[in-house]
Amino acid sequence: MTSAATPLDQVFAALADPTRRAILTMLLEDDMAVTDVAEPFEMSLAAISKHLAILAEAGLISQEKRGRLKWCKLEPAAMHGAITWIQSFGQLEPIDLEDFERFLEIELRDGEAG
Repeated sequence: MTSAATPLDQVFAALADPTRRAILTMLLEDDMAVTDVAEPFEMSLAAISKHLAILAEAGLISQEKRGRLKWCKLEPAAMHGAITWIQSFGQLEPIDLEDFERFLEIELRDGEAG
């Protein structure tokens, strides 16, 4: 096994952090400016930017400059490799992306309640 992270490794590493999962859940609704993404979190804009960079490196989000603001967009296709890997075990039902979206929303709610 090589030391270089594969795309699958990057996706799972990005998803391992609860802040990054919360960001992905927020982006399910619509594209968001970085400042809006940062608003609900009690951390610096620099810290949020690091989380966004990890998500972007994993391909889970894309970022583009619109005027003076940097915007983030969810890229759900990046999860297909992880979904396929999980499903390869054959013991799990195929993952419906709408069900996955609901799961992420519940995770976010539970994280805020806890």
